[in-house]
Amino acid sequence: GAVPPREETMQSGTGVHVAAHARCSRVAPRRACPRPGMSRHSRCAVAMAAAVGGTVTFHKYQGLGNDFILVDNRDSAEPKVTPEQAARMCDRNFGIGGDGVIFALPPVGDVDFSMRIYNSDGSEPEMCGNGIRCLARFVSDLDKAPPRKYKIHTLAGLIQPEMRADGQVCVDMGEPVLDGTKVPTTLTPTQGNTVVGQDLTVSGKTYKMTCVGMGNPHAITFEVDGKPIKVDELNLAAIGPLFEKNPVFPARTNTEFVEVLSRSHLRMVVWERGAGATLACGTGTCATVVAGVLEGRCDRSARVDLPGGPLHIEWRESDNHIYMTGPAELVFTGSAAV
Repeated sequence: GAVPPREETMQSGTGVHVAAHARCSRVAPRRACPRPGMSRHSRCAVAMAAAVGGTVTFHKYQGLGNDFILVDNRDSAEPKVTPEQAARMCDRNFGIGGDGVIFALPPVGDVDFSMRIYNSDGSEPEMCGNGIRCLARFVSDLDKAPPRKYKIHTLAGLIQPEMRADGQVCVDMGEPVLDGTKVPTTLTPTQGNTVVGQDLTVSGKTYKMTCVGMGNPHAITFEVDGKPIKVDELNLAAIGPLFEKNPVFPARTNTEFVEVLSRSHLRMVVWERGAGATLACGTGTCATVVAGVLEGRCDRSARVDLPGGPLHIEWRESDNHIYMTGPAELVFTGSAAV
């Protein structure tokens, strides 16, 4: 049965006071092991938080374990917290914990509202696929709206998520970017302007890379040293940063490591630019299916299993758009000093 909301008051290690209202959800907030002491950086964070003295109301949502702190910012064109404050809020030991902070902002042009996001390191990506599903669910919940489609302005362009009656969110992610210079990457194209199955040597091993843009850059690999990727054999924490910051990706990159189970079933892990290893990545899952089609490894409609659960991706021939379908759920709500 449903668990009734409960109110909790939590004191974080930084002295940031968080009043949270928890709700039953499939995925609880993740907590890392406590640190033995506070670093100089953390003590500075305490001083900065105390100096600012503001309070922000938030809602914590997750999409397949990719978790975000959502802020209703539709009354102001500027985010209510800075990138530095967002990074502190995302800290899993001394803050709320999250892969990023997402803002619902006033509309820009003929849309319902706008989206901006700060990663857990304070950097700002163009867009986030799991994040935009959570954002659509967040606004729908706030406005108590029936199932409907939203038009959302992002730094990657117009994105249109649709709330479905079954609780899933289907997002029209638009067309993939296949021109390597626009992804961007300096790897040499192999199919016209597109980088498909190009060699990249990282830490002494040669990976076959396909590069796809989804409003943000992605580098996808199915093969290393001539053998198929086996997800369980990867040391993601060791190799992920070597791809993210590789010079052939001038804007850094998100990297997807993919194991093919069948033409309609893939398994993937991701190292996200600015966030590291996460349980799911929506744009990365879309880019993975595009790369699989370009390399002849999968069909245009496929299930992709991520550490946090499955997403369904369809790259339609009729309009060249990619459609991503998956869940977004409320974890808890609260307020925090920033």
